[in-house]
Amino acid sequence: MVFTLASAERALVLVRRIVADIVTRYRVLQELKQRRDGLTATLDDADTFDEVRAEVTQTVGELNRLHQELVDVGCVLKDWETGQIDFPTVFEGRRVYLCWRTGEAAITHWREEDDAYADRKPIDPAFRAGQRED
Repeated sequence: MVFTLASAERALVLVRRIVADIVTRYRVLQELKQRRDGLTATLDDADTFDEVRAEVTQTVGELNRLHQELVDVGCVLKDWETGQIDFPTVFEGRRVYLCWRTGEAAITHWREEDDAYADRKPIDPAFRAGQRED
């Protein structure tokens, strides 16, 4: 799927909710893994270890389901912890990405396919002019 800025903004309504759940569940997963790693598999805490391991498995399943929802929308999850998302788009005939992450009010940046997220550029009138409309 290829987005325009307008279609990515429309999708952001759903994406925001999915990503909020991903960031929250990912944080829970990290805490569970730390807890699991801190337990020893002795007879005294074998039940607790098994419970935590089951919670890790369940949380991973939830994260996979949420990730699939993003894939179905057509965007790309770049970072589970910060909720960085890329929306594939075309600018001046080449594939680039519209960028958004948790906490941002709107999609205000884009990046080249090979650029790092830190190298993203503000969406300006030139970018808007180089996009086709919906």
